[in-house]
Amino acid sequence: MNTTVERRVKQVPPFVRNGPQDLWARLCATAGAVVWAGMAVLARMGVARIGAIELLFLFAPLVIVPLGMELGRGMGRGGRLEELGRWMQPVGAAAAVVAMWLPPGERAGIVAMGWFLICVVMGGVGLVELIGAWRDAGGGARATLNTRGTPARGTPAGGTLVRVTLAIARIDLVVGGAWLVASRWGMRPMGIQEPIGVLTAVHFHFAGFATATIAAATLGFAQQRAELRPGENMLAGRWLRVVVGVVAGMPFVVAAGFVASPGLKMVAAILFSASVAGLAIAVRACGSQVEDGTARMLLQVAAGAIFAGMVLSASYAVADYVGSEVLTIPQMARTHGVLNAVGFCLPGLLGWVVERKGGS
Repeated sequence: MNTTVERRVKQVPPFVRNGPQDLWARLCATAGAVVWAGMAVLARMGVARIGAIELLFLFAPLVIVPLGMELGRGMGRGGRLEELGRWMQPVGAAAAVVAMWLPPGERAGIVAMGWFLICVVMGGVGLVELIGAWRDAGGGARATLNTRGTPARGTPAGGTLVRVTLAIARIDLVVGGAWLVASRWGMRPMGIQEPIGVLTAVHFHFAGFATATIAAATLGFAQQRAELRPGENMLAGRWLRVVVGVVAGMPFVVAAGFVASPGLKMVAAILFSASVAGLAIAVRACGSQVEDGTARMLLQVAAGAIFAGMVLSASYAVADYVGSEVLTIPQMARTHGVLNAVGFCLPGLLGWVVERKGGS
């Protein structure tokens, strides 16, 4: 016989809302995966002159960003501007592919602005979300998730942080898109040489946008479980809010370290790696509580992959600081980059999207 708490768990709406746009997101991500796989084959055959780092970047606009947009759509309040970005995303992704295909120069830079435009639209959504979160946080009342599974006005700290983290994730895309344009145009902002330029674009799409979106979804799920089962679920405690806050903000500090100080870069990279490792623990714990079996498997895979990836990341930060070549940038792209993109971001986003769909 079901207890009262168990009945409430079954009746509660999913922590993100479902909608008819799900089909569009699945089509975009699936088509993007097919295009990316084809480009990987062409690059391997030598037909497409695209390096491993450039190919790694393209996995973001083609696959990761549409999945992140779909997951974020259910947690935020983007409205028409967000829908505009979602419908325009395939065109922007195609522009990113063409820009990578062209040799660096003015033409490639102009074409890359097609993807940058999508990033600017999503950054605008993030700015609106930040302003809304700031206003709602001043509402005073402590409310739970509303009937759509999204934070209501006057949400508690965890609900506000979900929205802020999601907003920062979208703003990350603006920075990443700007660095893509600079890289393809052949610019050298602040004297930064390639492949650091394109790696910065990779950094803000994966370590920034995708990781922060997963962190927001994890905190949202944990907070809801804690409210449904008082005293039984401690995942939404202060430690997780701290981890999510560091995960959201630290990519900017890591990027600043490349310009300001090698010491800052090393410390920031280690702190970021530690915070993502903490996020992996939360993803694993939350993943064991989801109802959908496929989502549970995906989230467990994501947690394991990113834990290994962050060990590599912290090791590289120390090796780079002391001048050791034990781990080189190409080696990191083939190991840490793949673990982060394919091992963590893809199953992590997919896991929460599947759980949302299964719980609706």
